[in-house]
Parts: sequence; C-alpha cells; structure tokens
Amino acid sequence: MVIGGLQKFSTLDYPGSLSAIVFTQGCNFRCPFCYNPMLVCPKTGSDKIDSTLQICEEGKKVHSQIIEDDFFVFLKTRQGKLDGIVVTGGEPTIHCDLPEFIKKIKNMGFKVKIDTNGTNPDILSKLIKNKMIDYVAMDIKSSSKKYEEAIGARFDLRKVLKSVKIIKDSRIQHEFRTTVIPGLVEKHDIEEIGGVVEGANQWFLQSFKSDTDLLDNNFKEVIPYSTKILEEMREIGEKFVEKCSTR
Repeated sequence: MVIGGLQKFSTLDYPGSLSAIVFTQGCNFRCPFCYNPMLVCPKTGSDKIDSTLQICEEGKKVHSQIIEDDFFVFLKTRQGKLDGIVVTGGEPTIHCDLPEFIKKIKNMGFKVKIDTNGTNPDILSKLIKNKMIDYVAMDIKSSSKKYEEAIGARFDLRKVLKSVKIIKDSRIQHEFRTTVIPGLVEKHDIEEIGGVVEGANQWFLQSFKSDTDLLDNNFKEVIPYSTKILEEMREIGEKFVEKCSTR
C-alpha cells in the first residue's frame, strides 16, 4: 500500500469508536477544493508528479511516505487500545492491494471504516460482501451537471450512482458527505443529490474551508456559505435521509 500519512488517534473520524487514520496516497479526482493536495498526486521514482488515474498500474513506482511494515508495527502497539482504523486518502480504492491491506488490519482485531469517492463500485461491493469493512463514508461532490467541474476530471457518473446503491442496500453503517462550495453546490443541487441518497442513514453537509492549502489555491478567494444558508440546505436535505447534519 502507498501510504501518505498516519494520524495516530482520533475520536471524531470513526463515529462511536476510538481510531487511527491511515491516508493512502493518490486520487483519480482533481477536486480543486481538496484539502489534501499532497495526497492527490504522489511523486514517482523519477520525481515527477503522477497524474494518472490508477496507482496500481504494472511497473509504476510510487514511494510511500510511511513503510507498510512500520504501519503494522504501530497497529500492534494499539491492539486493545483502539477500536478501529479509518482508511482514507486520496482515494483508497485505486490501490489494487486494498483488500489485502484491509484484511491484515481486520486480522489484528480492528474494525475498519473506509472513506471513498465511489468510483470503484466493484471493489466496494467486494469489500462489503466479504465483510472486510464495518463502516463506509462516501462523498457526493455535486449534482450531475456540475460533477465533472467539481471533480476536475472526466468520469462516468454511473459508477458513482452504482456505489450509492451498493452502500444503501448494504447493512453496514454508512454516511454520505457533500462539501458545499458556492458555485459548485447550491440549493437546487442539494435537491438533486438528496434524490440520489434518499433513504440513507446519514448525510453530512460540510462547510467549505478556504483557509488551508487547496489543490487549486484560487479557491481561497471563495467565501464559504453563511450558517443561515447551511441550515437552509440542511432543511432541504433532511427531507431525504434519516439524519442530515452540517459540520
């Protein structure tokens, strides 16, 4: 696994569980508002930025910031102290060794939560079917007409919709998340996204943060929505899911 970072302790990222967070490196989206630009485009052995869509291509050499063996040594010291591990990114599902990586974590007695953009429904279905994950959080970037603008790439949206259905039909804990960026996500977009995630356990509307490094720093000029508008969006969202919250 190409590991880009590790947060050794969190009380927030895995609801109801004490967890550690492992950040996989590389993503097949180029969301301009991304808060983790250092994880989106990993450096290859030639020290060039890799902007391809698959980290697991044959022959590709991408260097981990953290050696996988060291990560599992760390996990061994946390057995009995942590409940679960959050596997996030980047985008974890672009790594062909993800199932094997998660299996090692599960074999150590930890629950596993995965954060995903939903672009690999077949892998997601495999993980759920084989009971390899206990919680899944999926990002919904915007409405259909704005999706490619929001992700900064061309993509078949049907894969995202398939992942949403897989998650909703599963019996594992789950949540959907939408970062609300003025211009990319407006009230009418919330209505459309609501129709997609309708019936889900939880849907979080996340306030956009412009005071940090972004993949496209031009977005630092974007003024986040007010608390009032966020609440109005939440009221729209709660018509579609069991619980819609802002954060």
